[in-house]
Amino acid sequence: MATFQMTLDDDFKANVDELFADLGLDTETAVRIFLKASIARNGIPFEVKNYKIPDDLADAIRDARERRNLYGSFDSAEEAVASMLEND
Repeated sequence: MATFQMTLDDDFKANVDELFADLGLDTETAVRIFLKASIARNGIPFEVKNYKIPDDLADAIRDARERRNLYGSFDSAEEAVASMLEND
C-alpha cells in the first residue's frame, strides 16, 4: 500500500471538502474515484476546457446565433475589422 500526499491552500482545501461532502463523499474518496476513472479511460476522464466565457463574447455568440446586431456582409476581413472599429 502506498501513501499519496498533496499540499493545498487552506481555503481551497476547505472548498473542496465542502463540495465533496455535499456530494456525500470525502475528498480522499473523490480523488480515488478520479484516479480509477483515469486508469479506466487511459487518460483524464473528462474534457478539460475553460467553461467560463466572458460576458461580451457570450453576447456576441448569442447575437450571431440569433442573427441580430450583425453589421453588413464584407468582402474581406479588413473591411469587417474596419467596421468593428467604427462601431466602438
